[in-house]
Amino acid sequence: MQRLFAAIAVSALTLCTFTASAQTPYPDQPIKIIVPLAPGGATDTIARILARHLGTAFSTPVVVENRTGAGGIIGLSAAAKAPADGYTLFLGNISTNALIEAVYGDRLKFRLDDALQPVTMVATIPHILVSSMQFEPKTVKELISYAKANPGKVNHASPGVGSYSMLDMLKFEKAAGLEMVHVPYNGGAGQYIAPLISNEVQIAFLNASSVIQMIKGGKLRALAVTTKKRLPELPDVPTMAEAGFPDIGTNAWQGLFAPKTTPKPIVDKIYTTVVNVLKLPEVRKSFAEHLIQPTGSESPASYRTFVNSEITNWASVVHTFHVNVQ
Repeated sequence: MQRLFAAIAVSALTLCTFTASAQTPYPDQPIKIIVPLAPGGATDTIARILARHLGTAFSTPVVVENRTGAGGIIGLSAAAKAPADGYTLFLGNISTNALIEAVYGDRLKFRLDDALQPVTMVATIPHILVSSMQFEPKTVKELISYAKANPGKVNHASPGVGSYSMLDMLKFEKAAGLEMVHVPYNGGAGQYIAPLISNEVQIAFLNASSVIQMIKGGKLRALAVTTKKRLPELPDVPTMAEAGFPDIGTNAWQGLFAPKTTPKPIVDKIYTTVVNVLKLPEVRKSFAEHLIQPTGSESPASYRTFVNSEITNWASVVHTFHVNVQ
């Protein structure tokens, strides 16, 4: 009988503990956003602006943790292994969440769809074809002429093999009939701005957020923008279409993901809070200073559909150029 009463008491205590835990409102502890790239690039900038305002909205600290390396795999792996409780999120982009499976193949020990679930898009960013100020060509036409006259002597930078910046440049090379040298800098755009300035590498597709101040300050030259229309901030810089290459160049997206089995009510709360934060005037102003466009999804489901279409589209590009890291 005593054993029966003891068992009942333990069961009651367990039930009470579970009930109290279930009723604990989310969030009640700090939230971490994993960024798979180094500080200084657009992903890191977006994460820190978002974290600051999410912290206020959630009334709990939201911190950014940079987990760099292996083309984003280290950060992805950390997010995939995190408890699915809403306290670890992942800020990814085209390279980390659309290209990585096609590029890295078996080196990625898990399928993204099995590890992470999309929450919402956060932002889009135009890209700019930039060059060193020490590089002789001053226009896309002059770049093409110079590269044709000097095959293998123009270096183009990217944040790694299989990145969309690299693939965009490969498409440009093919369309223009050029032979250039790819120089990868793992860790994000912030890693190769200095080499561009010093002319160690000559050209790159870079997001406007990372380089607009360098361009305005005369440290880098803008050759063309990837948007359909010229950027108001760079009215004298032509679009890639105006330069003769309408289908080349990417306006990058950044988005939030959570571990796959994170409960739907928590995902929905994160989604709603993030989308509302993106509407705040102070957030829009901070983003605008970096030429970042806040872009929330209609729902987590619509974001999932978008990400899946991006995976399919970019896998085709990777296959075309036979790009892989084994």
